Amino acid sequence: MDPGTMPPKEPDYVVMPASTEEVQQIVRVANTHQIPLVPLGAGLVLSGLSRPLKGGIVLDMKRMNRILEVNLISRYALVEAGTSQGMLQAHLRKHYPELKHSAPDAPPAATVAGNVSIHGSGHMSHAGGFHSDMLNGLEAVLPTGEIVRIGSCAISDYWFARAPLPDLSGLFLGWAGTTGIITKLAIKLYPNYPLNDVGIFVCEQASMMPDILYRITGSQLAEDVTAWMTPKPDWAAGFLHCNVNYGAQTKKELIWKRNLIRASVETYIDAKTGGFLPLPDMMKKRFLEVPARQLSLFADVRKGGGFEYVGAIMPVELFADAYNLGLEVAGSVGVNYSMGCRIIGINHCMMFFYAYAFNRADPDDVRRAQRALEKTNRHVIDMGGIPWKAEEPAQKQIINKLDTNMFAMMNRIRTTLDPNGIMNPGNWEAN
Repeated sequence: MDPGTMPPKEPDYVVMPASTEEVQQIVRVANTHQIPLVPLGAGLVLSGLSRPLKGGIVLDMKRMNRILEVNLISRYALVEAGTSQGMLQAHLRKHYPELKHSAPDAPPAATVAGNVSIHGSGHMSHAGGFHSDMLNGLEAVLPTGEIVRIGSCAISDYWFARAPLPDLSGLFLGWAGTTGIITKLAIKLYPNYPLNDVGIFVCEQASMMPDILYRITGSQLAEDVTAWMTPKPDWAAGFLHCNVNYGAQTKKELIWKRNLIRASVETYIDAKTGGFLPLPDMMKKRFLEVPARQLSLFADVRKGGGFEYVGAIMPVELFADAYNLGLEVAGSVGVNYSMGCRIIGINHCMMFFYAYAFNRADPDDVRRAQRALEKTNRHVIDMGGIPWKAEEPAQKQIINKLDTNMFAMMNRIRTTLDPNGIMNPGNWEAN
């Protein structure tokens, strides 16, 4: 199980390999005897993708946690699949303080490979896109036991890019572990600025946010742009907040960026329909944390260890519809909520999240969160969005609306790679 609402499933075996070769041996045994095989990172995905739906082997990758290389000049890190976000962050801080990676708003135990494979996002997604966009290459064990390398590493000792070779990395991204097991991957690193700041732009009308986000991201000066809405604390209720995080090498550059970001939304400031929240330094610190602890604190607001959310990938112009949907669902189902979105790229899309905390010890509370989850997923698809890292029921909701030829192609690919159907069965299946 994980902290989400999906019920637990029991494996027959748990195996903890320490190398690609051990993963290969385990896969060969599972394939020969047709034993289901479920890869596990940190088990923090929230949507139950690492539950063994049909029993079998859970392949726990936590022993494969070595940081194999950091390339300072080409700015990438090569890590094993069990490497956690916190381990990489600590390694860079100690040995390469001029570099950093895009970290998700998740506990430090979350794995780099897990976040890349689910198209995750992090605190540099405005600058670099989804974490899967930051992937330079990978090594994977196929369901038949073959080892494959994708990207420059297939021909070179350097893991610098996926181009210009045919890009097969998509065979392992977004598939919920149904096509193979990633064992190594290289990700892009970014300059770690010595000076960092955050501005919080506030308005009261959700209809304004798409244009505000368009203007702020158009400046191309921020590293991360996130919006958030919550009824608690009291001072935040009823307002829409947009965090703009940016960094610089010098104080002069930092002020220059601040002024240009402010200028991008000056129309709203002059009209007094929006403005930047005055922030004392002590308050700024928590908005500069990577990863941010705000979601972790909200996750246990019900004091029962339960937390679930719908991350909907959708166009930014749907912001107001998405916000109103969250208010409607939370009110009708009766759950605690928090909402927000992370901008991906230069306003190319957003990951809009609806977070629902629940008390796992209270069956009624669990059912309320499940109803909120199901209802939100359904409405997200109807409005033109796509639930992110979809749990088993949401996968079926997506399949029902998915282009039939695309789903047929997905099934052909899985059958080709996994003829015995051992890889995380039950996921991305119509029935």
